[in-house]
Amino acid sequence: MHKFILLLLFVLTLFSCGTDTDTGEFTVGSDYLALSNKVIMIDTVTVEMSTINFDSLVTSNKSRILIGNYDDPIFGKIKSDSYFQLSGSSYALNSTGSDTESVNYVFDSISMILKYDKYYYGDTTKVQTFDIHRLLQKVKPNTDDSNFYNNSTLSYSSESLGKVSFVPRPNQKDSINIKMDKEFGEALFQKIKKREVTDFDSFTEYLKGLVLVPETSNSSNVIGFSAGSSKVRLYYSKYMADQDEVSYILDFTIGDQTKQFNSISLDKTGTLLQNLPVSSSYLSSTLTNNQGFIQSGTGVACRVDFPNIKQFKNISTNGAIVNAELVLKPVNNSYSEKYPLADSLAVYIGDNLNRISGTLVNSAGTTVYGILNKKSDEFNENVGYTIPVGTFLQKEMLKAADSRSSLILTLPGISKSVNRIVLGNQKHADNKIQLKIYYISY
Repeated sequence: MHKFILLLLFVLTLFSCGTDTDTGEFTVGSDYLALSNKVIMIDTVTVEMSTINFDSLVTSNKSRILIGNYDDPIFGKIKSDSYFQLSGSSYALNSTGSDTESVNYVFDSISMILKYDKYYYGDTTKVQTFDIHRLLQKVKPNTDDSNFYNNSTLSYSSESLGKVSFVPRPNQKDSINIKMDKEFGEALFQKIKKREVTDFDSFTEYLKGLVLVPETSNSSNVIGFSAGSSKVRLYYSKYMADQDEVSYILDFTIGDQTKQFNSISLDKTGTLLQNLPVSSSYLSSTLTNNQGFIQSGTGVACRVDFPNIKQFKNISTNGAIVNAELVLKPVNNSYSEKYPLADSLAVYIGDNLNRISGTLVNSAGTTVYGILNKKSDEFNENVGYTIPVGTFLQKEMLKAADSRSSLILTLPGISKSVNRIVLGNQKHADNKIQLKIYYISY
């Protein structure tokens, strides 16, 4: 009798805060049922929000050199180094047939050419500075798989082979040209000229790879460059050549993009996220000013749980969730021109240990995303991400097992960017998460 009274109170609570809506015709399972009764809209269901941190993200083979660092007022200090292996289409100097012709060639210069891929984050009006260093070990994963991760590193020489300071122009078509150390270029040239370097193996034995490392003193942004279009270019010419004679070149590119990766770190000291636990646990939004956090590159993600959804089975003998909509609101003043909102959220299904089993899909099996409504008003009340979660909640409601799934929210491009978002939970003063469930009994 006691259990019955509790159940009755639960149903009355749900329905007293709901709204009656005409049904029209709804699909329940595979049958179309013309129904004359009412659909109940329920918007008082508990939604729990927390922040998690993935153990690691694969950042190799993403076609982007990501370089820079900045101090984020919410997340902490973000930094990205980029490692890569080079290869050449040729390891020989220009020749028209004479075996001795190469003797007449001399080294001119060597440069790294980085082509923008139009990605940037942070304040691009500030100067960016970074150095080129020579790797001391081959670009080879330390693990059993062939991937590199955001927490992967390789040892490199402390000596800089080239430095550049510039104000980024990421939307332009031009490139960054970094003049590299003359002694380094001369030594590489002589290895090729003397035929000590003749193929990929001998080249990578001599030059294992390079890493781009940002200075931490004055950088305020992270910039993306095309891994496929960037290169190291060696210039040489004939000895005592005419002034008008064009230099010859040898290009070394990132031929194998599985051997290029970005090492992305986040120093959370002094922030609300400084106590973020290991990947299998979570940090409740009640401990972070009623906020959940997402950041690409560093593995910070937002988890959403629906702890009471199975109780919907007790509302009626035959009932179904025919539709549900989750709206997540970015926290006011957490985004700006420097830290813009992404157009969408990627949504995954996870278990209690934050292990992902797949993407969120609708009833047709199509992947769904959180889509940003950009229409703002005076108080930004309309800005938010809408996610259709009806199919997911219906499955959760009908689960026989005690286990339940959660939604894990990330940003598209999670492995090759550093974009971030701050979201409000159900208790947030200004930017509450909203859930509307449409339930029908039949």
